[in-house]
Amino acid sequence: MPELPDLTVYLEHLDRRTRGAELIAIRLASPFVLRTVAPTVAQVCGHRVLGWHRLAKQLVLSLDGGYYVVIHLMISGRLRWERVGTPVPKRNGLAALDFDAGTVIFTEASKKRRASLKLVESAAGLAELDPGGIDVLDVSLKEFAARLQTVNHTVKRALTDQHIFAGIGNAYSDEILLRARMSPFKQGSALTDEEAKRLYEACREVLAEWTARLREQSGEDFPTKVTAFHDEMAVHGKFRQPCPVCGAPVQRIVYAENESNYCAKCQTAGRLLADRSLSRLLKATWPKRLEDLE
Repeated sequence: MPELPDLTVYLEHLDRRTRGAELIAIRLASPFVLRTVAPTVAQVCGHRVLGWHRLAKQLVLSLDGGYYVVIHLMISGRLRWERVGTPVPKRNGLAALDFDAGTVIFTEASKKRRASLKLVESAAGLAELDPGGIDVLDVSLKEFAARLQTVNHTVKRALTDQHIFAGIGNAYSDEILLRARMSPFKQGSALTDEEAKRLYEACREVLAEWTARLREQSGEDFPTKVTAFHDEMAVHGKFRQPCPVCGAPVQRIVYAENESNYCAKCQTAGRLLADRSLSRLLKATWPKRLEDLE
């Protein structure tokens, strides 16, 4: 799922290409993508673009007249910038937003059709779509620590919960926790002042570094390689590969449709965290420490 760095670069390109342009039409190729009934597509079209911004992991197009178009990419949704009137792909196309400057093609690789488009006609209506998470890049250490104290979650879950922190997901939370040298199972409410500071700084450093990296990779071209797995990542998606910090093999926790990666040597003092599926299957033979794998 695209997260804060990827979404920021998307927004910068969208804003640069469409600010001041007119939204001419919205072409819907999937009957499931539009999740609202009011306002109508006809009401929203014909208005000028005031800008774009992010609401948690949602992309928000602001139009004059108090209208908004909210795009949620979910896991497999992606955007492309094409010439005006480019047809929506038949295979995975969801919709097209036509501006007088060009067309945004909205696609989704998954057949589950989780990505969505919502039309909103007021700031109050838009506020209802805000899950309430705070942006780590916009808050102080004190605010960050206070937010962790209010919930009884592991730091991994807290970082990825859009009701707590906005824009961070499974991929960048892995990178953040390695940078902070912290177990994903550490309880957020139990962090010491020093640990909270370390996590706060890791969040800001990793997100800023990756935003700059993706911005540089894209250059003047609209982003096309938006993915949760980047070769340059330290641990996310690097199961069994050497940790770039210490060289120990990266470990994995699999749950539901997500996978979390961590370095046992750097983050858990060599202790292997229980994988819900494998540890239950192996039971007594499940290795408890890094040296048990050797």
